[in-house]
Amino acid sequence: MECELSNIASHSYTLRELADIAGAQIRGNPELRVTGIGPLDSASSEQLSFVADRRLQHLVAGCKAAAFIVPDDFEDPALNLLIAKNPYLALAKIAALFMRVSRGEPEIHSTAIIAAGARLEGEIAVGPYAFIGEDCVIGPRTRIGAGCYIGQGVCIGEDCVIYPRAVILDRCILGNRVTINSGAVIGTDGFGFAQDELGRHYKIPQTGIVQIDDDVEIGANSTIDRATFGRTWIKRGAKLDNLVMIAHNVIIGEDSAFAAQVGISGSSVVGNRVLMGGQVGVAGHLKIGDGARFSAQAGILGNVEAGQVVGGSPAVPHNEWLKNVANVRRLPKLKDELKRLREKVREIEEELKKR
Repeated sequence: MECELSNIASHSYTLRELADIAGAQIRGNPELRVTGIGPLDSASSEQLSFVADRRLQHLVAGCKAAAFIVPDDFEDPALNLLIAKNPYLALAKIAALFMRVSRGEPEIHSTAIIAAGARLEGEIAVGPYAFIGEDCVIGPRTRIGAGCYIGQGVCIGEDCVIYPRAVILDRCILGNRVTINSGAVIGTDGFGFAQDELGRHYKIPQTGIVQIDDDVEIGANSTIDRATFGRTWIKRGAKLDNLVMIAHNVIIGEDSAFAAQVGISGSSVVGNRVLMGGQVGVAGHLKIGDGARFSAQAGILGNVEAGQVVGGSPAVPHNEWLKNVANVRRLPKLKDELKRLREKVREIEEELKKR
């Protein structure tokens, strides 16, 4: 059986309309209509395609797309173009338009379980076998996917999307337009234990919550622990990739973005607009300043100042880390050179003994 790729959009837009939304300039026919976005190698004659860099201009020749989102140094007067200073941002805004697809009338599936006292406000969709606990509040136009578990006293705002099999445990709070991807678990117990003189571990009750503010996205299979006391707090606009682990009482600042497998240990405070590459690890009780950036696999053992760029494990300033990496690659050559020098010194010593 063959499955054809289909355009999910139900509307078309003129280049003029798209330019207004994306803040782009038009070259070509402003009344040309497009019905979606496609990749350069398979876009149809009714779709828009995308060129991130002028160096990829040669790929356009075989593309059938009706028009292209391009950077402002792109040169081809024969094409219909949306010219943007930031092509990726223009793509994001336009792609969001085409994702506004009608999914049918919101409904609560007959197999969903809605506990007594739960309050569902407005048009809400609840998928098959989802569970919504007592005293929950779910805001208008929010969608709860199949098999989700929403614990007791959870508050979820407007226009949220909770994908299938996500878990949001008791008393956690989600703002508006929050996305929780499949397999994510919000509000697990923090990893808190006290050890006695025999080395046995006694669990410290985790009584706090997780608070997730507006416009946050949590990736698939990520986990965010509830606070020991108070709250673990993910602030407005933060984006967490798949398999990210946030420990108890951590605070993540606005518009920060973490790639896959980042781990933040308990009670660390991460500032606004912080960027972390994949597999970055942050020790507990640290402070990360606004705008700091971390290379993939960086190991953070101390506080990091605002705007600092670091890499390596343990992490050091990025330029120093690059020098260290270069020096490590030179070690085999330095070893051989040291061996030759030792041999030369031995020869000189032998010669001196003869005199």
